[in-house]
Amino acid sequence: MDKEELMAEAITARQNAYVPYSHFKVGATAVAADGRHFSGANIENASFGITMCAERNAIFGAASAGVRKITALAVVADTDGGVSPCGACRQAMTEFMNADTPVFLGNLHGVIEETTVGALLPGAFNKEDMHNA
Repeated sequence: MDKEELMAEAITARQNAYVPYSHFKVGATAVAADGRHFSGANIENASFGITMCAERNAIFGAASAGVRKITALAVVADTDGGVSPCGACRQAMTEFMNADTPVFLGNLHGVIEETTVGALLPGAFNKEDMHNA
C-alpha cells in the first residue's frame, strides 16, 4: 500500500466537499481488506449537527458496499500539519478497523503523518465491550 497514492486519492475526494459554512474541505480514502478503495468528502448542512465528515463518509461508503474490515485510512485537508480527525470519526474508525490499522494524516503541502487507530483513540469503546454487558 502506497501512502502517497492514498493521499492523492483523498486530495481528489476533497474536491467534492460541500462546505458553504466553514469553507474547510476534507477528503478521505478508506482501503478495504479486499483492496477496494472508498473515498469521501465532508458534507455540511445548515443544521450543523447533521454535517458528515469525510472520514465517516469514506468508512460508511465502504460499509454500505459490504466491507467489514478496513486496512488503512488516509485523510487530508489544508492544514499546517497532518489534519486531525474529530472524536466521532475516531470512534467510527474503531468499528471497522483494528487498533493497529494505519491512519495517514496529511495536508496539501506534502506532509503525511502516520499513526494508528489505537493511538488516535486509546481505550475506545468497541463491540467487544457490548458482549460484556
